[in-house]
Amino acid sequence: MWPGRVWLDPGGPAAYIPGMNRQSPTLDSPLPVRVALATQPLGILASARAARRNVVELIPEIATHAPMLSGTTGKRWHMLMSPEALRHVLRDRVEDYPKSMVTKLILGSAISKSLFVLDGAEWRWQRRAAAPVFGHRNIAAMAPIMVGAAERSALRIGQAADTGGQRAFDAFDEMVAATFEVIADVTLSGGAGFDRHKVHQAIEAYIAQTARVSLLDVVGAPAWVPRPGRLFSAGPMRAVQQLADDIIADRRRQGALPVPDLLDLLIAGEDPQTGRRMTPDELRDNLLTFIVAGHETTALTLSWALYLMAFAPEIQDAAAEEARALQDRPATMADLPGLPLIRRIVDEALRLYPPAAFLARTAQVQDRILGREIRPGDTVILPIYALHRHKKLWDDPDAFDPDRFRRPPERFAYLPFGDGPRICIGAAFALQEAVLILATLLARFRFAAVPGRDPKPVMILTLRPQGGVWLTATRRRGGKIP
Repeated sequence: MWPGRVWLDPGGPAAYIPGMNRQSPTLDSPLPVRVALATQPLGILASARAARRNVVELIPEIATHAPMLSGTTGKRWHMLMSPEALRHVLRDRVEDYPKSMVTKLILGSAISKSLFVLDGAEWRWQRRAAAPVFGHRNIAAMAPIMVGAAERSALRIGQAADTGGQRAFDAFDEMVAATFEVIADVTLSGGAGFDRHKVHQAIEAYIAQTARVSLLDVVGAPAWVPRPGRLFSAGPMRAVQQLADDIIADRRRQGALPVPDLLDLLIAGEDPQTGRRMTPDELRDNLLTFIVAGHETTALTLSWALYLMAFAPEIQDAAAEEARALQDRPATMADLPGLPLIRRIVDEALRLYPPAAFLARTAQVQDRILGREIRPGDTVILPIYALHRHKKLWDDPDAFDPDRFRRPPERFAYLPFGDGPRICIGAAFALQEAVLILATLLARFRFAAVPGRDPKPVMILTLRPQGGVWLTATRRRGGKIP
């Protein structure tokens, strides 16, 4: 991006925003891995290549200094880094800025009738129907499942640790396995008839085939123009969709389980205003959405958190001390208030490596943002990666510093789960799971990086650690390394 005309008005109405005038000191300490943002304007072809390689590379470095950028790449676009502007789009005028066409083209063939893709009235009634599913009581009841997955993950990591810490393992693969166990269990009560490996492979194949942005996406070609890479994208997911349909039909015939799982709660859910319930297709698409998003976000957060623990061993040891009571017993909900540092580590991992690092909306009406004209059809980009590393919003934004979360960040300056009416419905679920699993693992192991195997942050639908997160693990004894 950043080709053609780019407008940045340093002295204009978008130049100053309250809370964005702090200066960040410079540190000489090493920094965790980061994406090299664009330092020169990209033409249309270069933008398309960057988008296919790593969507975050479309963000210009100047976006970490400016409140707003605008330009033209076949069509007009605006990039917002101002909390005031983000509040306008995500909360105050959310109906005027629905999800972009590119997002719908990528996900539509898999989950077109889900909360994630829908907008307007269809989204609103589904959100009202699904909201109780993720209420505090239901999420708290899921804690034992999360802890069970953490215990099994610790057993698998222990096999590497028992070799003297010399056997490396990919923490990303391990966290995907652990969180997929959780989502299968809370969604389908153990996943009877649910081939986790097959489902995960199908999801990965679908993402690999459809989630890369094409040249036609960059220039804003109409939705009816075929994208060659997506012509057969539905193939990998058809079998999974059929599996989900069969599971839903069986559950409807058998009735709810004695202890309802997420599928039971979805089937029973209804819009409190209209009494409307989800159709089988709507249930299927939302079930698949929760399965994919419900493990992907937490797996990524935990993977990046473990990388950061290896990067900053002194912080890792302090976190292990905080969690030392969990060496000999499983974590519980009652432990969460006593794990403030581990929660801050999770928050900081989400700041540095937000899973949804690059979002887009399409303006539906004439508008003005920070004094700049917005026209119907303009693309409005929410570069969460740049927002979380903005020089005027964060001190030492590229540094790993969990203590920055001792105080709540400025609203709309920290958006790992979005905000406003469309804030991620599973945010509390993901945070609870991440803290419980990370605490369990840090209490039992000390993790170290494998030299020369640093992960590379690459966004293809989500911000993933390309190459994996390769670590070694050493067992702790009484809070110490033996």
